[in-house]
This record gives sequence, structure tokens and C-alpha cells, in this order.
Amino acid sequence: MKGIGARSLGYFSGVFTLVALAWILTGQAAGPGHEGIPMDWSHHHVIFSQPSTNAQAALVMHAPRYWQQWNREHLVRTVSGAVGLTADGLFATAASRADWSENLGSGANAGAGVYPAKYSFQINSATCASGTTPDYVVFSTGLVGSSSHASIVGFDNLYSGCSGNVPTVYWAFNTGGKILTSPTISGNGQQVAFVQTNGVGLASLVLLKFAAGGTASSPVPLTAVSNASYRNCTAPCMTKLDLRDTSGVQVDDTTSSVFPDYTMDVIYVGGTRSWLFKFTGVFRGTPAPATTGGFPVEVNPTNPTTLGSPVLDTSSGNIFVGDAGGFFYRVNSTTGGVTASKEVDFGTGLIAGPIVDSTAAKVYVFASSDGTTTTCPGTQPCSAVYQFDTSFAANTAGTKAVVGTSVAFPSSPNPMFEGAFDSSYYASGNATGNLYVCGNTGGAPTLYRIPVNAGTMGTPVAGPALSSVTTGCSPVTDFSNPNVSTITSEWIYASAQASGLGNSCASGSGGGCAMNFVSTPWQPSHVYTVGQQILDTHFQIQTCRITGTSGTVHPGWATTIGGSTSDPVAGALRWVNQGPQSAFHGTWLAGHAYALGDSIIDSNGNVQVVRTAGTSAATPPVWQTTIFTPTTVDGGVRWRNAGLPATASLAAAGGTGGIIIDNVVGSGTLGGASQIYFSTQSDQACGTTGTGGCAVQASQAALQ
Repeated sequence: MKGIGARSLGYFSGVFTLVALAWILTGQAAGPGHEGIPMDWSHHHVIFSQPSTNAQAALVMHAPRYWQQWNREHLVRTVSGAVGLTADGLFATAASRADWSENLGSGANAGAGVYPAKYSFQINSATCASGTTPDYVVFSTGLVGSSSHASIVGFDNLYSGCSGNVPTVYWAFNTGGKILTSPTISGNGQQVAFVQTNGVGLASLVLLKFAAGGTASSPVPLTAVSNASYRNCTAPCMTKLDLRDTSGVQVDDTTSSVFPDYTMDVIYVGGTRSWLFKFTGVFRGTPAPATTGGFPVEVNPTNPTTLGSPVLDTSSGNIFVGDAGGFFYRVNSTTGGVTASKEVDFGTGLIAGPIVDSTAAKVYVFASSDGTTTTCPGTQPCSAVYQFDTSFAANTAGTKAVVGTSVAFPSSPNPMFEGAFDSSYYASGNATGNLYVCGNTGGAPTLYRIPVNAGTMGTPVAGPALSSVTTGCSPVTDFSNPNVSTITSEWIYASAQASGLGNSCASGSGGGCAMNFVSTPWQPSHVYTVGQQILDTHFQIQTCRITGTSGTVHPGWATTIGGSTSDPVAGALRWVNQGPQSAFHGTWLAGHAYALGDSIIDSNGNVQVVRTAGTSAATPPVWQTTIFTPTTVDGGVRWRNAGLPATASLAAAGGTGGIIIDNVVGSGTLGGASQIYFSTQSDQACGTTGTGGCAVQASQAALQ
């Protein structure tokens, strides 16, 4: 499996690919001047399945986010300034650690749905602090800015092969407020934008030019300059634009992240009392609030409430946003005209931004409770994903896929955050693939896979539970690394806020935990080698045990744990079923009665599954290291090696916020440059930098 990078670009693969590469490599994909690769919350919310017609290509080919997505999924990067080579591990043991963990301050916690933001200045390399423009990652702390608490922090020298301290604080600022939503970065990587609240219900959009200096506990104080002076101010400097309604009354914002339109140099953001704001000239011109074209717009003047994060779809020209009352809106970005759905969330409201597929003209909305009592077990309502067209009519509810139970009023479910699509969906020319989401908001958070066929959602399949208790779940991230050299190449990332089930989760009810799971889809006519793993249609892990070429259609997967599948029926390729995707694997116990299908992790780090039930011996056996056969004899038990575990975990107090992906690098380059980033939601020991809320970098494959 080599992800999207090895797949056809479909309809316009030849000449269009050459045009794409030329456009990207000359920096034309995201506006004038040199451009790199920003990665923030918004890149999870505007996505592009593969264009397959001239009309679709025409709509997306001028969208900077399309090319940013293309970059991340196709281009191999190397690392500038590397001083050594390391390799990422394959499995997180009880001694699992993050690559680095930095203290953001006691009580630092931006929020469960908040993402850091990452910027790489080169599209084909990663750069350490020794470079003129080093790659960096930005975290909001959720703390009120003061002389001893930064409100926002940037780190550089990010990669394990960089010389000197890894990482280093690039800059840290006291912006005079509290940032409770996700930051974003300009297309050229030289500015940061976010909303901050002053703690008494008044919010402002902040635009910031950074320069090196400060620490999380000793930040640089920033004085705001006028909007007119900002463009030419000397970094570090910032300007503020208040969120004011049409009467000039300032509103608050603690739930809506800013959404940048790179092409038009515009930012959209929501606030309290149902106000949606538009700001112009944000990164290249003179920043100003839009007061024409219907903006600011009150999307629900009848029952005003708090808005979630808005998402602009440049293909339709609509802005999509939900509110705490459970209604979903499309707003015309030119006129400010509003179309409202039926109420679709009867729980915590639509606090997460929707996901928009600009190619397929579909929008996906994540609801903590659908308000019904007829679909889910008992009399409880359901957690649900709703799909709308980008031109949905007023007072409609789209189509619904149920992903577990919720709780009925007056109880409140846990929030429902956004899911993520797999590489099959991105590579398809007709919006076909899988959507992964963390549902079951009324119980233990559980991963679900929703098959999508030609833009139509199918019946969801329940996967692993992430916790043993009713608790919150983070947003879901799925990423296919086309250049990784290990036995897996695509993973789902999510976290539980308490009692996480992963092997490396902290014990006890406070055991928040980050987890990953193999989500590599099966591919037809593909050469698989021993040890490679895919996630089959039953949400079970299949491990290649005999090298061969897959058939042209899905095989009939063996659903018995330890069972074998021939692919195709008369072909050489053989798979062994490792069992359902699971966050937890036990260890071997002496004199224990094991049932057929039970599994453990052996002393070599492999998953062993029971093929003959019985009682284990008094001492551990010598485990077979060959996948599938021969079996290991252990007293009355027979074990079969089913390959390496398809999951890893890392303790994260209170769970994590949103998880973003780092560079994609090829084999033989620097370990530490294909990573993930997140922040914890509660205090814990942050490496050697003290105890507090932590900014974390961890490996994609192993969360180590």
C-alpha cells in the first residue's frame, strides 16, 4: 500500500499532473510569492475527492487547499540540516514516550476540539532552526496572557535529527487575552491569525507577525497597532479587529475558529448571538471588517445562539456553519443570504465545523444527539452523521448515518467532533471510500466506519471502543503516508478523555489517551509482502502471511480470528485474520484458560491468537516468530502468530485536542520528520520541562 501517491490521478492524470507539479513547484498554488505548506484545523474540513470531469477539475484547480492537499499526499520530502538518521518504532510499549513534550503552563488547555497549526516553508524538504525560515508549529495555551503565561507559543527545530535542543521555543507571546479556538497560518507562513476573548464576553480577531523571542513562562508582551499600520509594522507586532454586530455591539467567541480564504485574503469567523463575521485584507492588505454584502450576518435572529466554526466552499461560494441550537446553515459568501436546515442536533449542538467535499458537492455534519428514540437500542437517541448537498434546501435534514447511542434530555451527551475520510475516498473519482468518526456520545467513545459509495452513505460498522467509561472523544484524523517504509502506511488517530483502553494509556479513571489504528484499505492488483496489514470490510485486521498479488475484487474475508483468506481464491496471496481492530491487547498469563479467538502480545511484540482453546503452561513458551505457521504449543493452548499489533497508544491527560500531521518523508531520511502534533487537555509531566498542559510531537506509526 503506497496510499494516494501510488494511485492514478484519474480523469486528468497526464497533462493535468504536469501542470499541477509546475504550478506547485513555482509557488502559484496559494497566492503570490513563495509558498509552503500550512496545516491547521481548516485543512480537515475542506477536502477534495478526486476530480473526474472537466467541470469538477475547473472548480477545484484554482483552490489553494486542493494543491495543499495534493502536496501532503504526493510529494516526497527530505530534511535539511539533518545530522543523523533514526527510525520510528513500530509499536508503543508500556515505556512509550512522545518524541518531545513541552510544557505550555499549569492549567494550559485550549479545548478538546482545538488543533495546533503547522507550517513547512519548503514543499519538498523539512527545515531545522539552522535554516533561514525554519518549520514551526503553533499552540494556543487557553491561558489568559500575562507576564508569566503565554497565550500562544511557537516551536521550531522540530525534528529529532536537528542539531541542538529539539524542539526550541521559537517565539511566545502575551497577546492580552485567552485563545480557546484553533490558530491558523497565512499562506506564506509569516503571519498567524486567531480569535481571543478578554474573559468578560468580548472577542477580537488577532493578526500577528512573529519574531523570535520569549518562552511559555516569560512571553514577549505585544502591543496592538492600528489596522492601517499593521501591514508595515515591524515584527513582532499584532493588530486586533473586534467582533461587532451591525449595531456596533461587540460579541464573544470561544467556540469558532477562524477560516482563511487564501485567494481572496478573507477570514470568516462566528461568534455568540448567531453572528457570522467576514474580515478582508487580513494577510496581504489593510485588515478591516466587512460591512457590505450582508456582513456581518445574523444567521438565526429568531433564536440567536453560539456558532461553531465556519467552513467556506469555494466551489459553491457558500459558507457552512452550525450552531449550539443544533441548526445548520449555508450562507452565501457574496450576499450574506442564509438557508437553515431542520434542527439536527438535540444535544450539545453542532460545535464542530462540518467537512465539505468541494469536488463532490457534499457536506458532512456531526451531531451529538439526533433527538429520536426509535433507531437506537432502548429509548435513547442516537449519535449521527448527516450528509447535505452544498445547495441544500431550507428546512431539510439531509440523510443520516447512526453511529452509536446518545442520551435523552435533560441529560447531556458528550460532544460529537468531526471525523475523517480515508485514502480510498480521496483517490476515488466518484466520492467512494470510508468516513471514520468517533461516535457513541452517550457511552464509551467508539470508532465507526461509514462506507460511502458514489457520494451515498451506507450502513456504519462499529469498530474499537476507546475507553471503558462514558467520556469524551477527540476529533478523528486519518492519514495515508505514501512514503513510509514500515509495514503500515495509513492510520486513524483519536483520543479518549478518560480510562483509555490502549496498552500505553495511564491506569485509572483519569487515563486520557491518544491512540492510532491501522486503516490501510485493501487494494486490487497490488503486490503485498509478508507482514503488511489492511483493514478489511468487517473492521478486522488482515495480515499478509504469504507474498502475492491481490485479486481484482475484494476476497471473501475470513471472519474467524486466526483464519486464513486466499486472495484471489486461486492466487498465491494469503492473509491471516488478526481479529477486530482493538485498542488493547493483553499479555500472556500462566495457567490461564484461553478461549478460541483470544489474543495477547507476546514477548517479541507480535499478536498471538488462540487456535486451540485450553489452559496455558506454567512458564512462557518459546513464541513462533513466523506469521501463521507453525503454531506455538503452550500447555493445552495452541497459538498462531498474526503479525505486529495494528494499534499504538500514548498517555495524554484529559485526552487530546485535534491532531495534525507533519511532513511526509521517504525512507532513509530523518526520523522525527513524519510526525503528529497535539496538546493534552489536563496537566501532566511534559518531558523534562515541568508539569502542565503539554504540546506533544509523536511518531505517526507508533505514538512514540
